Amino acid sequence: MSAALSAVDLLVFGPHPDDIEIGMGGTVAKHARRGTRVGLCDLTAGEMGSNGTVEERLAEAEAARAVLGASWRTNLRLPDRAIGSSPEHLRAVAGLVRCTKPKAVAVPYWSDRHPDHVTASELLTEAIFSAGLRRFEAGGEAWKPGAVFYYFINDHVAPSFVVDVSDDYETKRRALACHATQFAPAATDAVATRLTSRRFQQLIESRDAQFGAQAQVAFAEGFVTRQTLVREDLLGS
Repeated sequence: MSAALSAVDLLVFGPHPDDIEIGMGGTVAKHARRGTRVGLCDLTAGEMGSNGTVEERLAEAEAARAVLGASWRTNLRLPDRAIGSSPEHLRAVAGLVRCTKPKAVAVPYWSDRHPDHVTASELLTEAIFSAGLRRFEAGGEAWKPGAVFYYFINDHVAPSFVVDVSDDYETKRRALACHATQFAPAATDAVATRLTSRRFQQLIESRDAQFGAQAQVAFAEGFVTRQTLVREDLLGS
């Protein structure tokens, strides 16, 4: 294992650079601030996006990582708009899980308006499961994370639980601002997209504010789990 991809406690996957920040930037920042080792992995470089070059997007992603405080960020460079089109994609993800041995993994929720987010969720779910099978050929020893959590990018449903990110919300905003080519492009050939609209920022913050209000805090990010969560008793916070 290279030093750059050291073992982490929490491994977070995103289909494109900026998806992690949109869905759970506050949660990443909170864990990093508390000393949790967090690794970030973008599946693609977003090369099919309307604005920004690959080089710009990779630089923005790294700048956002530094803001969030994650230990490292890598990009598997899977083909944008063709995630999961090759068995090698499954092996690449499973190999990373085995290499970094996370206690928990976060991936995009399986229902979303963007097809790449849907296929990414399916690929990641399959790969994380396969990473725990000792006969699955992906390099490294089999590794099964203790938990897999699904976060929202565009659409959302009632979450299994929320994480209070009120104290880290300004950090989330600063991380999102790193992706200038997507949210505030300055290039003369830039085009208007859903992301460049002020309404998109409003969409993110209104969702997080709604989850927060439901939990009686300022901002929260929602997660879904397919696993049964265990509590020691009914009195814990």
